[in-house]
Amino acid sequence: MAEVSMCRRSSLSPDEERILIKDIALAAEAKSKEGDTFFLITQRWWQHWIDYVNQEQQPDVSEHCDLADSSSFKRPAGIDNSDLISDDAIEIQDTLLEGRDYVLLPQQVWNQLHTWYGGGPTLPRRVITSGPSHTEMAVEVYPLRLQLLVVPKGGRSTIRISKKETIGELHRRACEIFDLSPEQVCIWDFYGRKQHALMTDIDKTLDDANIQMDQDILVEILSPDNGTRPSGYTSSVRYDGSLEKEAASVLVEPSKSSLSIAGGLSASKGASRSYNTELAQSQSLTSVRELDTTYGTIGVSTRGSSGGLTGLQNLGNTCFMNSAIQCLVHTPEFARYFREDYHQEINWENTLGMRGELALAFGELLRKLWAPGRTPVAPRPFKTKLARFAPQFSGYNQHDSQELLAFLLDGLHEDLNRVKQKPYIKSKDADGRPDEEVADEYWANHIARNDSIIVDVCQGQYKSTLVCPICNKVSVTFDPFMYLSLPLQSTTTRTMTVTVFTCNGSALPSAYTVTVPKQGRCRDLIQALSNASSVKHSERLLLVEIQNHMIQRFLEDPLILLSTIKDDDHLAAYKVQKSAKNTKYLQLIHRRKDQGTSDGQITSGWLPYGTPLLSSISCDDEITRGNIQNMVHTMLSPMLRTESLDHTDISGARSAIAASNPSGNLRGEACTDSAISNSMNNDITSSKPVKSLKLSLQLVDESNACIDLSVGEEKAITLPSASTSILVYADWSQKLLDKYHTHYLENLPEVFKYGPVTKKARTEPLSLYTCLEAFLREEPLVPEDMWYCPQCKERRQASKKLDLWRLPEVLVIHLKRFSYSSFTNSML
Repeated sequence: MAEVSMCRRSSLSPDEERILIKDIALAAEAKSKEGDTFFLITQRWWQHWIDYVNQEQQPDVSEHCDLADSSSFKRPAGIDNSDLISDDAIEIQDTLLEGRDYVLLPQQVWNQLHTWYGGGPTLPRRVITSGPSHTEMAVEVYPLRLQLLVVPKGGRSTIRISKKETIGELHRRACEIFDLSPEQVCIWDFYGRKQHALMTDIDKTLDDANIQMDQDILVEILSPDNGTRPSGYTSSVRYDGSLEKEAASVLVEPSKSSLSIAGGLSASKGASRSYNTELAQSQSLTSVRELDTTYGTIGVSTRGSSGGLTGLQNLGNTCFMNSAIQCLVHTPEFARYFREDYHQEINWENTLGMRGELALAFGELLRKLWAPGRTPVAPRPFKTKLARFAPQFSGYNQHDSQELLAFLLDGLHEDLNRVKQKPYIKSKDADGRPDEEVADEYWANHIARNDSIIVDVCQGQYKSTLVCPICNKVSVTFDPFMYLSLPLQSTTTRTMTVTVFTCNGSALPSAYTVTVPKQGRCRDLIQALSNASSVKHSERLLLVEIQNHMIQRFLEDPLILLSTIKDDDHLAAYKVQKSAKNTKYLQLIHRRKDQGTSDGQITSGWLPYGTPLLSSISCDDEITRGNIQNMVHTMLSPMLRTESLDHTDISGARSAIAASNPSGNLRGEACTDSAISNSMNNDITSSKPVKSLKLSLQLVDESNACIDLSVGEEKAITLPSASTSILVYADWSQKLLDKYHTHYLENLPEVFKYGPVTKKARTEPLSLYTCLEAFLREEPLVPEDMWYCPQCKERRQASKKLDLWRLPEVLVIHLKRFSYSSFTNSML
């Protein structure tokens, strides 16, 4: 190290010093090149000088009397870099960080400051090229530190040398240190105390030769009778036990070696980062920003030794463990944490943890993987420790990597939990409070019991919403999570065809083919159909399954899985008004005469055919037979043939408009018919009678008897109380069939009909967003995990909806690649 020197005090004012240094920096920037010299200067002294030269830019000190006596505005004393030097006063400390401990100054700036202030010691470092193309410039703050071991003499020495120096320069310096003749010496790459290569290419750089920080170089003295070794010659170098022990003592210092490498890596992290970048964050003055910008554009960064490139040996089916370890080891937050002193955070008394043993084993393995070198590490000690606390991972069978990762994260969290005594905290109900307030309260309660580096980096927060299907009680909680397990679907979507019917006579039936999630629910199908058929805000769709020309079931539960609907099923959807409570559905079942033979006799009967129609009806008012007739005529009016109309008939005129528009795009708002408008928007009992063709309608009462609705139109009918539907049969004679386009009621399409070609494979890409969307989709709880509703006082199969409320710094995502059923499981 250079000695401390005297200075020649500057006669310039602080502002003049700042301007001069700025000009020098600009000149240095224009001439920056490989081989230039930069100098380390302590951050503490540099910050003092920055404050000193910018004091004229500070606010009036009279307004801030506490600043008047501040030493920041006094002229700094001589440069004192002693806090950068290690205790032996030979080298700089191994754990220095640029911007925190020191800044780098171009030689011209250093020379000027040293002239004014003096001090020291002087710490020069050279600019080298780095990167694959050797076009990036970096300051090599930590040159290689190599251990020279001499055989057969047994001497040793530690040297510092740049990675850009050649093998020839290393050879020369080894001969100089041990006072040997170059012809009598050959040097070996002795990494890990093994002879890897004879270093004979004297023009090759140490960087290209892959020489690492703190590794050994074997200096072999040839016997006089052997002479100089030819190029490429190898021999088995013999050395006594004392040398082997000595080499081991030099190389195997796990804690110290790891920390020194950590310091070098920290210094080199972030290319094109200079000392003034840190200052720019703390200084708000324009002049300081200008000075920072000047240095920031030089584009020179520090350089340490590379690490983290070491592999793990497969001990036998341990790839599941190795992959999980490498993911954790190369997470920057964990790499920094475990390479520093984390022992003070180990929770030795936590009964939920492993008494710190898992954290220590993982930390030691991480340091080995971040140490410089090329030899893979065999993680046997770690696996032994793992098998002790998790016997399921013992032996050499294959296991799931996600299961191991989950165990590691949970185990490391408990071993490193900063909370020694976990308090008991009872969660409060939201009670209508804002989500932000409730979420912060839940998170504070969680941190009060769980506080570790794992929580800091990997834990986030769900918003979980439960809705009771009976009383609609909503419960909102905010729960922590360590990772997301996302479902991976083999096929993401399916197409479904559904015929949509209107109940108010505004349009003809129309079939719509929509795309829905394959693992979706009825609400997804209803939403897609609503968008496709332009359902109004005052309407909703009622989805049903049709079998044998009858309504088989109502698909009113929005959480019914679409997977329960087969491709050869027949679905229909009806546009109904969003009505209040106490309503029933009027089902219009079509029948026509069927003639057949039985025992040689010709028989006839009414059999269902076509697709039923449906409309909602209010139970609050008196319903007459004439009201039912009017409703049925309204539903059938779009299908009435034009030539069968009486043009003085209001309903007939409306039907003519519908029949002349076969595309089915007629809108209800386009109709000015007062009678139809009243039937749509007003009470049924207030609608005017519609003059039209007489239909043979039969109402099925509670005793299953049929009531003829074509007579006694003013008679009130009694709606069945036990059923939610009113069944009405419409018997179609041949004469009536000729007057209506009944083909709209026939040939209801299947949900999905395969064509002559084979089914195509999935064409849409499977994205992470799609998996996340499926994970966050609302779904009912399984019967084994029903929720206790505090309002019903019973367990209910509530619907559950998850939302991501708080995301961690590092989000761990687990893709579930297997599909499970009652009998089999298959990989997707």
